[in-house]
Amino acid sequence: MEPQYKTGRSWWPGLKILDRYIIRKFLGTYIFAIAMIIVVVVIFDYVEKIDGFTQTHAPFKSIILDYYLNFVPFFINQFSALFTFIACIFFTSKLAYQTEIVAMLSGGMSFRRLMWPYFISALVITIVSLGLSLWVIPISQRTCVAFEQQYIPRRKHVQYDRHIYRQIEPGTFLYLRGFSKNSSTASFMALEKYEGSVMKASLEASDAKFEEESKRWKASRYITRTFDESGKESFVQHRNLDTLLNLDIVELGNLNQLIKTMNISELNDFIDQQRAKGSDSIRHIEVEHHTRFAYPLGTFILTLIGVSLSSRKVRGGTGLHIGIGIALCFSYIMLNRVFEEFAKGGSLPPMVAVWLPNIIYGVIAVYLYRKAPK
Repeated sequence: MEPQYKTGRSWWPGLKILDRYIIRKFLGTYIFAIAMIIVVVVIFDYVEKIDGFTQTHAPFKSIILDYYLNFVPFFINQFSALFTFIACIFFTSKLAYQTEIVAMLSGGMSFRRLMWPYFISALVITIVSLGLSLWVIPISQRTCVAFEQQYIPRRKHVQYDRHIYRQIEPGTFLYLRGFSKNSSTASFMALEKYEGSVMKASLEASDAKFEEESKRWKASRYITRTFDESGKESFVQHRNLDTLLNLDIVELGNLNQLIKTMNISELNDFIDQQRAKGSDSIRHIEVEHHTRFAYPLGTFILTLIGVSLSSRKVRGGTGLHIGIGIALCFSYIMLNRVFEEFAKGGSLPPMVAVWLPNIIYGVIAVYLYRKAPK
């Protein structure tokens, strides 16, 4: 009698009953784990914020539809890697403990063939995670931020920093103090031009107002300062400032908050715009761009590690596998965060820093795969 699974090479093995069983159990465990943690997170978040909701008289319908319904996709994506790993290890170690993997391999199934249903499951999770990361979460975060601004007291004035400093083109910097979105007015504005590290000219105005229709900044009085070759300063007082700057008002918001509410198309355009301006914030934006792709694609690496690690029957049972797996997964997440900070600080190029944890754990995954029972 021929074995059900031949060891010959096949680029499209197809789906058999056992494949469908593994996919169903893997994705079912993943969805159940994610659902459980989301319920816990929502309950704790609601308990933490209930005083603020009561104080600001937030409608219950808005809390559910505008806040928590848009809050959930972010946390699904945030916990996706961890629970992909846990689901993979929990289910696979259970198969190994019941000697089912040994039976599969003895029946002619190669370990590479065993990975086929796992990678199909990982592909489904990756596609969902990419969709959330690139399109759904940025849109949902806009609604969440608007809700927080309106109904959560401590978040009402965090959209704009007290001191805003932006490079609007190479050698030209804008400084705003006390910008208010409601009045579109900054208590103080300074436009500075540099040659290298030396300031050559500046424009300063109090109570500068941005007009949305004309996209121009206006002030009743302003001062211009110039510096000659010897560094001698001269200044002139003027009236009725009316100037157009290469800066949209949305760029004045908190940078991290701003880029997290952009879908991938808007983020790509924003990167091109900021790179043309020579912005010093370009590293932060590029880190966000690469993270949106690297983190979901890490699902395949974590799946390969999970299956390779938990497919061997050990005396410690599933608990040992889960313990080792969680330690590896948390170290992966921590390494991602550490290298992101390196990129933002300029120690590493953004692309290298964001993708390096995937490369490191990809090597670990290949090593564990080669050591897995065949």
